[in-house]
Amino acid sequence: MRPNARRAVEILGHLIAFDTVSRNSNLALIDYVSARLAALGIESELIRDDTGGKANLFATIGGPAGRPGIVLSGHTDVVPVEGQDWDSDPFGMVERDGKLFGRGTCDMKGFIAICLAMAPTIAAARLREPIHFAFSYDEEVGCRGVAGMIERISGRRPLPRACIIGEPTSMRAVTAHKGIRAFETVIVGRESHSSNTEFGVSAILAAARLIEFLRGLLAEMKQRGDATGRFDPPYTSLNVGTINGGTALNITPNHCRFVWEYRSLPQADENEIIDRFEAFSAEVLAEMRARFDGASIVTTQIARAPALLRRENSAAEELVLALTGHNETLTAAYVTEAGLFQQADIPTVVCGPGSIDQAHRPNEFIELSQMDEGTEFVEKLVAALSA
Repeated sequence: MRPNARRAVEILGHLIAFDTVSRNSNLALIDYVSARLAALGIESELIRDDTGGKANLFATIGGPAGRPGIVLSGHTDVVPVEGQDWDSDPFGMVERDGKLFGRGTCDMKGFIAICLAMAPTIAAARLREPIHFAFSYDEEVGCRGVAGMIERISGRRPLPRACIIGEPTSMRAVTAHKGIRAFETVIVGRESHSSNTEFGVSAILAAARLIEFLRGLLAEMKQRGDATGRFDPPYTSLNVGTINGGTALNITPNHCRFVWEYRSLPQADENEIIDRFEAFSAEVLAEMRARFDGASIVTTQIARAPALLRRENSAAEELVLALTGHNETLTAAYVTEAGLFQQADIPTVVCGPGSIDQAHRPNEFIELSQMDEGTEFVEKLVAALSA
């Protein structure tokens, strides 16, 4: 294992020990990263959320001033571990059988650890242009945190010429992925004794009609399919994740709430499903209000991240393919922050160590060989940018 990779493994152990589940603050981890960079004379800029309890970190290393540079980006938050059967402490990294186990090892603190391990090498190199670190918060709950950092980056000129999002792709270049829109729908009806259904207005039955409408939209999306033939599953997908409502068996329910999402193909109209859902909701509500003026159906967007569109022969694609030695690019059904960087006119590709198959699962792991390959990738980047 190359020395920088072994150093990355050591750093990864420290990063895993920070419980940065999205509901928690990430500041302890950010302070750790900032301190490591400060020891090398590298200044970090923190972009905090409105509460001050979370922060993005942006740092520029090497290269002459006024040059575009390359962004290496990753999110610091992880998904929860509750209800999962782990063989070891999720926040205490364990090395076993050539693998590193712990929450966030592959998604995606492994990549951040590699960046930090490579920071001394980057700082010592004679780069023709800088390498930027961009580490965000709240990616796992709808890519909410990175927007403030991208806004700050967009205010500078020149813009970075490429961004590499180090999500786990087994070090293959992902140049397109789906977008996501997530919603909460809350229905208010009128309670009554269950024997008098004509007086009551059931919020759960209204929710059932809305969910059945969504099921129909999903069937339609499957029929349309994916014209490019590159995505799996090959259509815009839709899911109702949670539902709750009602009070008791013998009470007509006056409330119901469900949370749902859809993941649009990059070429699809991302507004079509929500627009059609809202139109159908208005029909259902009109029927409810014919019996109860106080009925309501309110749908609120709770998360949105745009799709990543492939820009053929973009600076980011050419760079990543050259560094990995591969000739083809892949797509992904999952969502990353890449689409947001792309919308800011920064060419972006997703490429990082580890397999997405291990993400969000109990006993999440990254293979040591992937840490080595990811480190080699950044070493090649430094060499390519060196004078």
